[in-house]
Amino acid sequence: MATNTKRKESMADRVYEALKDDIFEFRLIPGDKFSEGDVGTRLNASRTPVREALYRLQREGFVEVLFRSGWQVKPFDFQQVEELYDLRITLERAAMHKICQLQEMPQTVRTLTAIWNPDHPSERAVGSTVRALDESFHCDLVGAAGNREMTRIHREITDRLRIIRRLDFTRDDRIDATYREHAEILEAIRAGHAVDAADRLTRHIRISQKAVREITMEKIREAAEAHQSWSRNSQESP
Repeated sequence: MATNTKRKESMADRVYEALKDDIFEFRLIPGDKFSEGDVGTRLNASRTPVREALYRLQREGFVEVLFRSGWQVKPFDFQQVEELYDLRITLERAAMHKICQLQEMPQTVRTLTAIWNPDHPSERAVGSTVRALDESFHCDLVGAAGNREMTRIHREITDRLRIIRRLDFTRDDRIDATYREHAEILEAIRAGHAVDAADRLTRHIRISQKAVREITMEKIREAAEAHQSWSRNSQESP
């Protein structure tokens, strides 16, 4: 019995990861509709783990169930994204002030400085590692402020924004800018200049926000055109 339960959980996890990857890589684009049967056939999974995976994605805001017509990748709500960015900035600005008021500079700041101000450009991270480090940079700074509720809420916002924030590191110029801007923010923190640190952080996030919105729209447009092309070719095939 325990073995069967573990197997189902493992299959549900596999389906969840596969679908999430499809959404993140725009193989499934906002507005795409599908059924549990479609997913099960494609991933060779039974109905139960497919449903468990979909409910998990629904709770995280990636998909929504349609009455009597299956599932849909949730359309992007750019107003909601703007509001989440506003809340994120409010929390991170507050963290800057709290850190600068501490009696002793947290070890977190020294650790982040070593990461984002390397001795040589060759020591910089690349690809998915940069995305993970960037997320940690912001989460670790909020955590260093010492407010657990602030840290928890900020983590929830980070999770919800991850699908678009990851696109900020698909271009070399954005990676270069991230290293430079993070180093400047940390320098202001170490100097105890809370307002300067908060202002630099705000500019950094707003620039990133603008970039990921543009890239998101471009990715959706490219994926939609690819979908239409595939559909036309399928209809024209004998």
